[in-house]
Amino acid sequence: MRLQTVLHAVFPPECLNCGARVDEDFSLCGACWGNTPFIFGAACDLCGMSLPGQNADGERLICEECHSIARPWEAGRAVMSYADVGRKLVLGLKHGDRAEIARAAGPWMARAGVDLLRDDPVLVPIPLHPLRLATRRFNQSAQLAWSMAAVTGSDVAVRALVRSRPTPSQDGRDRFARFENVSGAIAPHGRFATVIKGRSVVLIDDVMTSGATFAAAAEACWLSGAEHVRVIALARVGTDA
Repeated sequence: MRLQTVLHAVFPPECLNCGARVDEDFSLCGACWGNTPFIFGAACDLCGMSLPGQNADGERLICEECHSIARPWEAGRAVMSYADVGRKLVLGLKHGDRAEIARAAGPWMARAGVDLLRDDPVLVPIPLHPLRLATRRFNQSAQLAWSMAAVTGSDVAVRALVRSRPTPSQDGRDRFARFENVSGAIAPHGRFATVIKGRSVVLIDDVMTSGATFAAAAEACWLSGAEHVRVIALARVGTDA
């Protein structure tokens, strides 16, 4: 009898959200899957926000927000909207020490970002300041990057970027304040950023709200000589959030 079969007999797999029994590890039950706002239809090509309708072949859709804000990256994707079960999963990963959510999210992100991977990019997680990392004990964006890489075979550069100064939480800040809060806060690592030079980069984070953090990280990648910069988030906060 296989070890996994024995483990499942003793510890049956549970839904990542509600704890109901499921057939496979790191999965959602049918009800929770139905209540997870995965982005399968039309979406903004720059930030991944869900849009009404369906994408037409070859058509590049840009949301109203991305029309009004210069995005220092070329394309962006998101797995789900930050609502319902999607919000619970992100909060569980970020604040609940639930690394199994990152394990499940890797394949989801690989599927959502398949077109971002066309030229063998390096995956670069959004960095945490050392003080924040010491408090949280792990970087959820790095966990997502490693999980995505396990599916895609992509290189991961966890230390390519650094938080050069601590930044207060973005919660409760308007768009302008969010950009001001992280302006200049992310920089290339003096030694490890060389892996970015001449490469395509896909920046990884758990959630995108205004895009301010991704913008700061993208600017750091360009400074490091990146050939292309794209972004992907596990969840995208909608304009009505």
